[in-house]
Amino acid sequence: MHNMLFKALSDPTRREILRLLSEKDLKAGEIAEAFPTSKASISHHLNLLKQANLVQDVRKGQNIYYSLNTTVFDDLLTWLYDLLDRKNKNKQE
Repeated sequence: MHNMLFKALSDPTRREILRLLSEKDLKAGEIAEAFPTSKASISHHLNLLKQANLVQDVRKGQNIYYSLNTTVFDDLLTWLYDLLDRKNKNKQE
């Protein structure tokens, strides 16, 4: 699970997509308009973000709306805090 998350987060375009989605849910076309790359490239990025469960998509008519999956962010933060806590405990020993 974590490998896919880190792979998804390693790309600046995907991080920018996540930043855009942190402001509001967006249609696929709206996301694509924010980048100078092709729609196919943005679609690929969105698919990787979906595989990492960082974003969710919902079809409404002919449009697909994307939103952040905040549950995964909560899980990731918990994992990072646990990792830091273990590291700090090892330093204190």
